[in-house]
Amino acid sequence: MDGTLTIAVHDFAAIRQALDIPADDDILHHLASLPDAEAAPKRAWLLDHERELACAARPAEGARELLEELQRRDCRLGVLTRNAHELALVTLEAVGLGEFFRPEEILGRDEAPPKPHPGGLLHLAARWQVAPQQLVMVGDFRMDLECARAAGARGVLVNTPDNLWPELADGHARDCAELHRWLENRD
Repeated sequence: MDGTLTIAVHDFAAIRQALDIPADDDILHHLASLPDAEAAPKRAWLLDHERELACAARPAEGARELLEELQRRDCRLGVLTRNAHELALVTLEAVGLGEFFRPEEILGRDEAPPKPHPGGLLHLAARWQVAPQQLVMVGDFRMDLECARAAGARGVLVNTPDNLWPELADGHARDCAELHRWLENRD
C-alpha cells in the first residue's frame, strides 16, 4: 500500500532514530524482540506517527486507473501491509481508493506476519480459494518481492525508476500508470 498505491513518505531512518533502533534492524522485528514494557511506548509512538502519515497520504500516479482496470477484469484485490490495519483503512480513504478493497481483505501487521513472511499472501489465496501461483503481488520494495517468491506467487515491482531486484521481480513498471498501460495492451 504505502509506496505502491500511495506516494512513499515514510522516513525509516528517522523512525529508527526516534525509537532508538539500530540502523540495520527491521523496525517491526526489533519491536517484537523487546520486553513488552519497553516495546509498548515505542509501538504507541509508531502508531501515532503512522496515523499522521496516513491522514496526509496522496495517491500514487495511476493508482486509481490501475485499480479500475483490475476491477474491470474481475481481479480480486487485497492489501498486505506492514502498517496497522486501522491505518491502512485511513490511508485508503484519504487517497480515495477504499472502495476497491473489502476491509477483511486488508491485512496489516496484526492480521498477518509482516512481509517478507508469506503468511498474508497465503491467507488471501486460501480465502479466495486459489493457488498461490495465481496471485500477483505488486509492491515497491524488496520485502514485497521476497514475500511473493516465498508464497509461490509472482511479484511486480512498481514506483521505482529501476528494477533494483531483477532476481526477485517477475515484472517491473516505473509507476502504476505504466503497469496500467501494460495491462491495457494485453487485451
